[in-house]
Amino acid sequence: MKLVRFLMKLNNEVVQVELKNGTVIQGTIVTVTPTMNITLKKVKMTIKHRDAIQVDFINVRGNNIRNVILPDSINLDLLLQDSKSFSTSNKKRKTESTGGDHKRARRAL
Repeated sequence: MKLVRFLMKLNNEVVQVELKNGTVIQGTIVTVTPTMNITLKKVKMTIKHRDAIQVDFINVRGNNIRNVILPDSINLDLLLQDSKSFSTSNKKRKTESTGGDHKRARRAL
């Protein structure tokens, strides 16, 4: 599973986002786009070597993110299990549609 797909499942979770410039942002996830842009609400933003700032909403561009720190209370097994069952069901469909493990007939030259 891609990291972005995992983050998209974390709506309404409080996370801490570290940016490449050293800024630390803590807030509740509102949305995550496929390009890993994250919108947070109830934000506490600490810029490197400065005091913390309270902000209602913030949008962080995906290429500026270094780390996303998740809280300990998140059940990772449950979130990752959904993706595994989805991917195995897709594999089953593909093998059924291609005829399973049958060998292809060789063409005569």
